[in-house]
Amino acid sequence: MGAVFLSGGEAPPAPGARIAGESFTAAQWDEADLGEAVFEDCVFEAALFTTADLCGARFVRCRLARCAFAHADLRGAQFTDCVFAAAEGRLGVSFAFGRLEESRFTRCDLTHARFEAASLYAAAFADCNLTGAQFARATFFRAFGRSVVRTAAAFVDCDLTLADLSGAGLAGCDLSRSRLREADLTGADLEGAILAGGDLFQALVDGARLAGADLRGAEVSGLDLRRLASSQDLKITAAQQFRLLDALGVDVHPDP
Repeated sequence: MGAVFLSGGEAPPAPGARIAGESFTAAQWDEADLGEAVFEDCVFEAALFTTADLCGARFVRCRLARCAFAHADLRGAQFTDCVFAAAEGRLGVSFAFGRLEESRFTRCDLTHARFEAASLYAAAFADCNLTGAQFARATFFRAFGRSVVRTAAAFVDCDLTLADLSGAGLAGCDLSRSRLREADLTGADLEGAILAGGDLFQALVDGARLAGADLRGAEVSGLDLRRLASSQDLKITAAQQFRLLDALGVDVHPDP
C-alpha cells in the first residue's frame, strides 16, 4: 500500500497508511481497517475505534484524549510516548474487551485506563503511568492446545498506584521496579512473578498468591504474610525480613 497523508476529515485512512501531524476530533472509525497504519505526532479527541482492526498499527507521540478502543483488535500494536489521559482527570481511555495480545506500550500516560475483560497475553508496558488503571476480568494467558496454558505479560518500571489488578493471573510475569502502592491485588496470582525493586506499600493483598515471587529490593513495609493465600519460597533480602516480621507483630531485637 502506498503512503496516505490525511489533511483532516472523518474518513479513516487505508491500511498501512502513514499519517503525521494531523488532528482528528470525534472521528468515528468504528469497524475501520487500520492494520499496520502509522500515526506520528497526531491528536485524537473523542475518537471511536470500537471494533476497529488495528493489528500492527503504530502510534508515536500521539495524544488520544477521551478515546475508546472497546472490542478493537490491537494485536501487535505499538504505542510510544503517547498520552491517553484526559485533561479533566479521571476519564481514561477504554480498551474494554479489546484484543491486545503482544501489544507494546512504552512511556505512555494511561492514567485511569480501562482494560476490563481485555485479552493481554504477552502485552508489555514499559515506563508507563497506569495510575488507577482498571484490569477487572482482563486475561494474561493463552491456551495452546487442550492441556497447555501459558501466561505472559510485563509491567516494567510502571506506576500502578491505585490500579485494580484484583484476581489478575500474572504468575511468572515481570513487574520489575513497578510501583504498586495501594493497588488492589486481592486474589491475584503472582506466584513466581518478578517484583524486584518494586513498591507494595499498603497494597491490598488479601488472598493473593505470592509463592516463589521475587521481592528482593522491593518496598514491603506493611505486607502481612498472613493475608496471602501462598508465600512459600518467597525471595527477599536479609534487610527485608525485619519489615515482614514487623508486619506480623514480631518484635525483632538485635543479637546481644
